[in-house]
Amino acid sequence: MKQKINLRLGLIALVAILTTAIGVTIVYYSLFQKQVRDDLKQNAWLLVETNVFQDAYAQGIESAKKLKIDDPGNLRITWIDSDGSVLLDNDTDVSELTNHMDRPEIQQALETGEGESTRRSDTMNMNTFYYALLLENGTVLRVSTQARTIVNVLLTALPVIGGIVAVILLGCVLIGHLLTGQLMKPLEVMAENMDEGGAPVYKELEPFANKIRSQHENILAAAKSRQDFTANVSHELKTPITAISGYAELIENNMVDKNDEVHIAKQIRHNADRLKSIVNDIIKLSELDNFEMTGTFENIDLYAVAKECVNDAKTLADKKQISLTCKGTSAGIKADKTLIREMIDNLVQNGIRYNKDKGSLFVEVLIEGSHPILKVKDTGIGIPADRLDRVFERFYRVDKSRSRQTGGTGLGLAIVKHIAELHSAEITINSTLGIGTEIVVRF
Repeated sequence: MKQKINLRLGLIALVAILTTAIGVTIVYYSLFQKQVRDDLKQNAWLLVETNVFQDAYAQGIESAKKLKIDDPGNLRITWIDSDGSVLLDNDTDVSELTNHMDRPEIQQALETGEGESTRRSDTMNMNTFYYALLLENGTVLRVSTQARTIVNVLLTALPVIGGIVAVILLGCVLIGHLLTGQLMKPLEVMAENMDEGGAPVYKELEPFANKIRSQHENILAAAKSRQDFTANVSHELKTPITAISGYAELIENNMVDKNDEVHIAKQIRHNADRLKSIVNDIIKLSELDNFEMTGTFENIDLYAVAKECVNDAKTLADKKQISLTCKGTSAGIKADKTLIREMIDNLVQNGIRYNKDKGSLFVEVLIEGSHPILKVKDTGIGIPADRLDRVFERFYRVDKSRSRQTGGTGLGLAIVKHIAELHSAEITINSTLGIGTEIVVRF
């Protein structure tokens, strides 16, 4: 980043210098051209006021051609007759000059009284400025001088411009290095102390710093969550696998009494089923983590889905002599039907699993305002108030021994919460220890 800032400062300085140099040269050259034209005009009028051209012409053409004038330095003087023939030129023998009637400044002078033009010599890279003035006797006095072209001026100034550019670029590099160091130091300090919080030195960076800090905290939380999840998975899988391995070892070594064979087989099947449930729930959570809402949402009746789930759970409820009831009204929602069914199944099975023998489980669907509501209420063991905020954590169990005995994986409510979040639904839980629990999902 520092190198980019230094490079850009240098480029900005280079562009600024070149632009300024070219702009100043153009302005200077425009003023220079105007000054040259003004000087030519002034010299022409000074020559006219001497009356030498008028007096010589009055004495005849031959006398005019023999006129001698003092050397005016770099000023070229040409005297042209009304027919375009050259009477006098202080720089060239008039016999070598052609008729000047085709010159634009001569034509303009004959028409308006004065004329001017500029012609460029590519060979010498010079501009020649002409000014012509019509005299009272019909002849034309023309003065001219040469000056360098703007390209020539720029080329001449290039060494100076190059030296200035080198000095300024060096200064930009040194200043840029100092400034970027001062600019980046607070950012580096902020990056090193991201966990400690605190406002950044630059107020403009507060939204950026807050966003980075939030993302940093989320990443750390996610990493810890994955670490905890991996540890919990390992622990949960280890228990049934150890049990199955132990029973298999007893059978392998003929250490099982025939009267215990059925019991051991039942335990192996129970642990295998538990292992299968854990794996299935882990797969389901993984799918939910990567779930994309790509057209899977449709209009469904929440009450109809709840009724199906309750009907499917009646066999499990009857085994524990639990009264299972579903009531309510039709409530349309836009959702993934498979996920909603999965959510209700988990809530109903939890309500049965942690219920008392001969207890009750009520499932109700209603509409409050414009929001469909799903309520699942049981008469089970309840949850202590200080643990209510943890029941949706993965692998968290209020009663670990009872959960394992009933086949719970500790992932059911985590799946429920994940599905609710995918549907932008709000989930709340109310529970009284020893009396029962009510879970409410508000769509």
